[in-house]
Amino acid sequence: MDSILEVRGVSKSFGALAACDAVSLDLRAGEIHALIGPNGAGKSTLIKQIAGSLAPDAGTVHLAGEDVTALDVAARARRGLARTFQVSALAMEDTALQNAMIGALGAAGAALRFWRPALADRELRGVAEAALSRVGLGDVTGMRAAALSHGQRRQLEVAIALTQVPKAYLMDEPMAGLGETGSEEMTALLGGLRSEAPILLVEHDMRAVFALADRISVLVYGRIVATGTVDEIRADPEVRRAYLGEGA
Repeated sequence: MDSILEVRGVSKSFGALAACDAVSLDLRAGEIHALIGPNGAGKSTLIKQIAGSLAPDAGTVHLAGEDVTALDVAARARRGLARTFQVSALAMEDTALQNAMIGALGAAGAALRFWRPALADRELRGVAEAALSRVGLGDVTGMRAAALSHGQRRQLEVAIALTQVPKAYLMDEPMAGLGETGSEEMTALLGGLRSEAPILLVEHDMRAVFALADRISVLVYGRIVATGTVDEIRADPEVRRAYLGEGA
């Protein structure tokens, strides 16, 4: 199966602390590959290196066969790497539609200082409205992000990623702060996206992980200790000791 995203031997240290230690994983077409691990395992450090906001000490990142290791976040986004964040990065005083249009504008490679005139662009507006409708926000397009519920803000982040027509998604804890109903809705939404672009999913909600993941990689103390299907990861004794617990 073709790999859309490949991480090869990525390492990052902060002083004596090896946050990532020769990490290798791949994301294949049509799949959701979940990355799990305890707090402090190095997940955020790894995602930052994949996204381009943190340079690795060693190793490479390839997107659709291209070495993007030296490229910054914006350049990787223009090549088709879309990211949602663990902590919301929305423009809170702008509307849901404006936020989605900013995403579409950035993906087109246009300077963000021109985004206000771009609100009159019918094609751009259509892309943003379609993405908002897709995630269930079609009736709140004119509402400021600050007035949206937490769950709606998470949906808006996914809509922004959708406007970029990505080759791959990086999703950092999209279930964070969602209640049971919100988590179920987000799970259904993400499950429908994998056929359009594969998802590297960082998530602590194990019910969502087990429902969504085609493969799971477990990161512990900066190292991948196991990669496999849901059943393989559930049965792995090292993973159970390190992360899942005996009740998994």
